[in-house]
Amino acid sequence: QVQLVESGGGLVQAGGSLRLSCAASGSAFSTYMGWFRQAPGKEREFVAGISWSGGSRNYADSVKGRFTISRDNAKNTVYLRMNSLKPEDTAVYYCAAHYGLVSSDPTHYDYWGQGTQVTVSS
Repeated sequence: QVQLVESGGGLVQAGGSLRLSCAASGSAFSTYMGWFRQAPGKEREFVAGISWSGGSRNYADSVKGRFTISRDNAKNTVYLRMNSLKPEDTAVYYCAAHYGLVSSDPTHYDYWGQGTQVTVSS
């Protein structure tokens, strides 16, 4: 079992930055971690993912060059640094984990946090 708790969301102006954190507890060893987001009326979509070692990182095309995912396994924490935020980045952001390989499919993830709201004003 893995428990995930996100933090760091908030209201920011377009062009601003935020850093989301996801604290994991339980059996987080060797997990592949992902960030997803869901805007009102839309499906949940993959944002970024990172392997246990950090050697493999994947991003949605919409955030490449603006968002950076990282992890500190000593602290059991995954981060999502978001720069140059746009109004279309507004959504609830979720942290998720699974024991498999690289995946952008939310159905592959077994563990989810409660989400943190990110709102970008224009």
